[in-house]
Amino acid sequence: MIDELRAFLDEQLPPFRERWGDQPPFEGRLAWQRTMQAGRWVAPQWAEEHGGRGLDVVTALACSALLTESGAPATAGIFGVANVGPTIAQWGTPEQREHLPRILDGSELWCQGFSEPGAGSDLAGLRTRAVVEGDELVVNGQKIWTSDGMRAHFMQLLVRTDPEAPKHRGISALLVPLDTPGIERRPIRQITGEAEFAEVFFTDVRVPLRNLLGPLHKGWQVTMTTLGHERSGVVTQAAIIQRQVEQLVSAARAADSGLDPLLRDELVRRYVEGRIIGVLGERSLASIKATGQPGAEQSIIKLEWSRLSQRLARTRLALGGAGAVAGDDPGAAQAYLRSRSSTIAGGTTEIMKNILAQRVLGLPA
Repeated sequence: MIDELRAFLDEQLPPFRERWGDQPPFEGRLAWQRTMQAGRWVAPQWAEEHGGRGLDVVTALACSALLTESGAPATAGIFGVANVGPTIAQWGTPEQREHLPRILDGSELWCQGFSEPGAGSDLAGLRTRAVVEGDELVVNGQKIWTSDGMRAHFMQLLVRTDPEAPKHRGISALLVPLDTPGIERRPIRQITGEAEFAEVFFTDVRVPLRNLLGPLHKGWQVTMTTLGHERSGVVTQAAIIQRQVEQLVSAARAADSGLDPLLRDELVRRYVEGRIIGVLGERSLASIKATGQPGAEQSIIKLEWSRLSQRLARTRLALGGAGAVAGDDPGAAQAYLRSRSSTIAGGTTEIMKNILAQRVLGLPA
């Protein structure tokens, strides 16, 4: 299977790069996703009836590692493919599962309406309300920090449908077309100048009851499925950041003409840290192979990946010197600014430390 993917990449990547270059824009990544899905490589771990290849998780992770090594573009509709799609496959009705092929080929882009002002890491504290009226749910509230929120066509939306229930209960998950009347999206401008996030407002938005994903008031269980898929990607992230470290070290060695000893020492530290994360990724993969579940390494990787992303971006900027800061290497400056959010995204560093303390070390809450 790996040889088949390698042959596919050898055939498809050169003409793609000739057209789009090594750093393709979103439209190029979307074109690459269509190319990948023509070979059913976007999500090979998905069941064949949903557009995948039915691969086991270990083989699928090996495919991800090969894609990383080859420098293939990242999936454009990643949130649909990695998080929402598998949740629909598990909890969705036959009608809802008709979205799955369109998620894979990128003709439908999805986002997740989870975080709210005051309900980010404490996701169960969400306050967006949905009231049942006949065969519809009427939604009012706000979501924030919605990744791909300006591009997406659909949202997996979490709402509170039973305000009297304990906060981890009484939540429901909805599949919502983002062109529904009453939805307003506003871009959130980041320090990089980009707008990868949106805040989304819902004013008397009517959603058919058939768009419930899973049972009414049982959305927390559905959410745990989504978050489980989101966090299972850390093995791939370990491989990606190890490759980034190795590329930076190789580039610095090739260009070395009297590199400052302090910077040389910093590069050595980054290399060692990258190798440690790589080893943790291999251990997590071994745990998945042996038990079907990732071990404690998953949480450790997330914690250290977040911090190493920031240190690596700082080192890259330092290697570029004043010219990189002034814009001679805009990629380095952008990477540095973007890395500031890595200790927040996908679970803050503080939350990850709590998880490790309680679930791995067994410390009291």
